[in-house]
Amino acid sequence: MQREEFLQQLWLDYVHTHPDIGSLRLWPLNTQAEYLTLVTLNYGPFALNALGLPLARMGYRSAGYYAMADKGLLIHLMAPSDDTSWLVLAELQIGTLSKAPREALTTLVHQSHPADCKGHNLLCRGRPWPMPSWTLYRQLHSAHPLAAWLAVMGPRLHHAGFDCHRMQAPLATLNEQLEKAGMPPLSGQQNGVFSVSNLLEHRFYPAMPQKMVFNDGDEHRLCLGGLALIQKQVSDDHERVAEILLPFHTRCEMA
Repeated sequence: MQREEFLQQLWLDYVHTHPDIGSLRLWPLNTQAEYLTLVTLNYGPFALNALGLPLARMGYRSAGYYAMADKGLLIHLMAPSDDTSWLVLAELQIGTLSKAPREALTTLVHQSHPADCKGHNLLCRGRPWPMPSWTLYRQLHSAHPLAAWLAVMGPRLHHAGFDCHRMQAPLATLNEQLEKAGMPPLSGQQNGVFSVSNLLEHRFYPAMPQKMVFNDGDEHRLCLGGLALIQKQVSDDHERVAEILLPFHTRCEMA
């Protein structure tokens, strides 16, 4: 798979999952996201060490590792060889969960069909294991919201981040437009996955809740992602926003 096809599949899956974001017409349709945040877990083919090689073949290079122990995450920042979107791969460390939710999530993941655990499109083909029950979802959500998100969504694109400078509009203007479109932002520097560096102004806009049918027949509306706007505190053209997205103190020194 070529990088252009991979990005297209990611985006199509994203707007299919979040039709309200796909229908936004606040900026040109061909606007490139600055970065794409994907959530996965440290299990078999979905782990960072397994995904790194196929992504490298598509022209992505490692630009840094970040550890967020309080969130049970290892994050791999990957840069493309051109001016397209960077990748932020957030890997949930299953071992950081307590015994009951860890075993429940692992049992669910083990039910993946072998055919859904190989190929280059692991991050854009949907959930490879059965839908959990509503009871299991709530159990996992109490333990770790991203464990519950993964149980329902599978390894996937969580949100796209857009650089206001590259969109040639200030964050305040775009924020007002999104609020008028019915997408108010969360407060603070959170986006449902990781903390964002204080070097950036950041707003995260949750998508509209979508109806999900759980395997016990229960139906519930859940917010399962969104989009982010980012603006540098100090304007310069020397670094991409993605390079300073994550807090510096979380960066790992790799041997």
